[in-house]
Amino acid sequence: MAADMQLVWTLSGPGWADCAISDHQAEAEIEASYISTAPEDLLTAVARLVAGEAEVRVQFEAEPTAFRWILYREGTDVWIRVLELADGSMHDNAGTEIWSSQQSIGTVARAVVRCFDEVARTYGESGYRGTWGEHFPRFELEALREGPGTRAAPWTTPEPQPVDPPDPPDTPDPLDPHPPPTRAR
Repeated sequence: MAADMQLVWTLSGPGWADCAISDHQAEAEIEASYISTAPEDLLTAVARLVAGEAEVRVQFEAEPTAFRWILYREGTDVWIRVLELADGSMHDNAGTEIWSSQQSIGTVARAVVRCFDEVARTYGESGYRGTWGEHFPRFELEALREGPGTRAAPWTTPEPQPVDPPDPPDTPDPLDPHPPPTRAR
């Protein structure tokens, strides 16, 4: 399985960002415009994966080009495909795959959290808003960081635990000469 996924979000001008995504095998450059809620959508999609959803999609609009992320989860593995489409309304089949990878859910979640932590450090939340044109996605970042299942065992699916059958109800044995005391109801 690939490892060391990295995501870098760079504000490239008013309302525009460049996003570099890579692993040890390949790298892709993606553009995003503020006309979509790309940062919020990506953070929310990964949080949904962490919470157990099997498939999520995110689209970065680049006017008129679009970059569609398709993420599938099975157990603790995530398969990521990034498609470039001439127009965002087109079907997946019309797109060209520009990057794909298989990662653990933990690797994906950590890469996205680290990316937006770095954005906050680099630009500050007010600087981000001044360049991107929208508020920094603090709520979505913290929802991913603190989401379901992230505290006890970060970004993993716990193994199912066997369930013991319930104890039989307390019924007195009619042959017991010393039955347990009963409570008055």
